[in-house]
Amino acid sequence: MPMKIALLLALIIGGLYLVPPVNHVSEHAYYQNKSAIDVIAHRAGHGLKPDNTVDAAALSHKLGAVIEMDLHSSKDGHLIVRHDDTVNATTNGLGPVKEKTLEELKLLDAGYMFDPNKDQSYPYREVGITIPTFQEIIDATPDARYVIEIKQERPSIARNLCKTLQDNNIEQKAIIGSFNHEALEEFRAICPQVATSMSPDEVKLFVGLQKVGLSHLLPVTAQALQVPLVHSDLEIVTPSFVKDAQDRGLKVEVWTINEISEMVSLIDDGVDGIITDYPDRLKKLL
Repeated sequence: MPMKIALLLALIIGGLYLVPPVNHVSEHAYYQNKSAIDVIAHRAGHGLKPDNTVDAAALSHKLGAVIEMDLHSSKDGHLIVRHDDTVNATTNGLGPVKEKTLEELKLLDAGYMFDPNKDQSYPYREVGITIPTFQEIIDATPDARYVIEIKQERPSIARNLCKTLQDNNIEQKAIIGSFNHEALEEFRAICPQVATSMSPDEVKLFVGLQKVGLSHLLPVTAQALQVPLVHSDLEIVTPSFVKDAQDRGLKVEVWTINEISEMVSLIDDGVDGIITDYPDRLKKLL
């Protein structure tokens, strides 16, 4: 009897490898005019200019890069482009973004701590660089494509973000992600026409199944996997991972890649996009 059970289990498990993919993601309009490999400027290109600022976004846009940015909300409801939930790390101020009005945020120097040469020269202090609103980035980068991360969980910014995309007619020019699964699901429910990337929970399921050859069994609704090369000593991005994702219609975009050797390897692997602090390096390489 144990032998028969083992054989039956082996047949069932073996059969799972022969099951066709449960679904395939159709290509979203966001990707219809993409480059062969998207150059995605992390934090709007914060290896080149103060991160998540109009200056960084405008330069990255001039280079032909997709602009990646992070969103919070001010106390008075403006969408604020900012990585951290406080202003502490890069400005001359302190405190949470969501507890400050736009007027208060605009008084801060967003170039205050930027030190590209690592020599404590801080060349962008007191030159008028401020924390921008999402609308300011849109206005400064016409016809750009965006990778947007919802950072703030509460109060929710999903409805405001959807409305801003609609008002600017850029619903097909943005892909939305979040490290918070609930925040991402809320956005999807409110704005289903806009592309999204997988949440970390969804990525973990896909990666785990892919490593044992069963990722075709996972239903997918997102348009992209935005992943690191390695996580917790597990190599995520391999040629088979890229192939299995792309076979499902998913794009593979890898973060945050600043070394030329890693860029070359990922290009050889056939990824769809590379997220980098230095979009100029990747553009030159391509």
